[in-house]
Amino acid sequence: MPSGNDRSCRFEIFVQRGFNEVELTGVSATLKAANMMIGDKRFPCRIISDMPGLVRGRGEVMVRAEPSIEGHAIADVMVVLGGERVMLESWSRRLRAMQRLNRTAVLLSDAATVYIRNKSDKNGNVTTHWRDIALLKEQGYYPNLTTRLAEKSDGVTTAAGGAGTAELIIGLLTPYLEPIEVAELGNRLLLPAIRHSDAEQPRDISDNAGLFDVRVTRAIKLMEANMDEPLSMTELTSQVGLSTRHVERVFREVFDETPARFYKRLRVRRARAMIEDTLIPLIDVAVATGFCSHNALSRAVRDEYGNTPSKMRARKSIQLINHRN
Repeated sequence: MPSGNDRSCRFEIFVQRGFNEVELTGVSATLKAANMMIGDKRFPCRIISDMPGLVRGRGEVMVRAEPSIEGHAIADVMVVLGGERVMLESWSRRLRAMQRLNRTAVLLSDAATVYIRNKSDKNGNVTTHWRDIALLKEQGYYPNLTTRLAEKSDGVTTAAGGAGTAELIIGLLTPYLEPIEVAELGNRLLLPAIRHSDAEQPRDISDNAGLFDVRVTRAIKLMEANMDEPLSMTELTSQVGLSTRHVERVFREVFDETPARFYKRLRVRRARAMIEDTLIPLIDVAVATGFCSHNALSRAVRDEYGNTPSKMRARKSIQLINHRN
């Protein structure tokens, strides 16, 4: 699987009249946040439709869509939104092209429901929004229909969609991001947790579970609360109530790095935000993020981002007053 800066991943969003606006936002906002976070357009996205031009969603939202031309400009990932008027024939050929090219096709909520109804092969797990699952089971025989957030079969991912769309898109981006970037992306989108696609759909409040063990979350919270005076690993593990060896093992399993390294990268990322988004003197940034000197901060930032704090700040223009009329 690709990782880091190996290559980009091109997305296309297939819309039809009456499309689900929440799902559109879930896809587009997540990709935009990811591009802003990493500082480049690694995840370009375009909107396509069988009826190009201005396409209206279920409410007042309208988007301008490019024409969906068979065999032309096929992306790495196609996401078909749910909505009021989902028509399989509009995107079925493009779906088959994605399968032939071994690329990723994602069908959300109503689009997944229509696909499941018309799927002749009953093999392979499928899912859709929980509101449609009971109805499907009443209307036909679907032995592999689950209540999970997403299922992949035959190169097609069927998913619940709705407000869970952002989490699904983050899951698709994980091969291109480092674990700490995945966590930061979820934080930027104010997601309390990033659920695995195997998780059951949360039809009740009690079904909402966090991504990490509660003690790992506690450790990260302690790190974030102690940036200026970093805790030693002994202090950290003591407050979490785990042995140092156990914390090391869990962080390597979840983030593929040591807790000490994870802690330092959190501090460097906090420093970068202060460097680029404020006018705080660099020595004060160093103190606020637990680096003993300006030189120590410079080394850490250069090692992580390949640039010095001074150069990072020099290429940023911070406007404190809105001069527009």
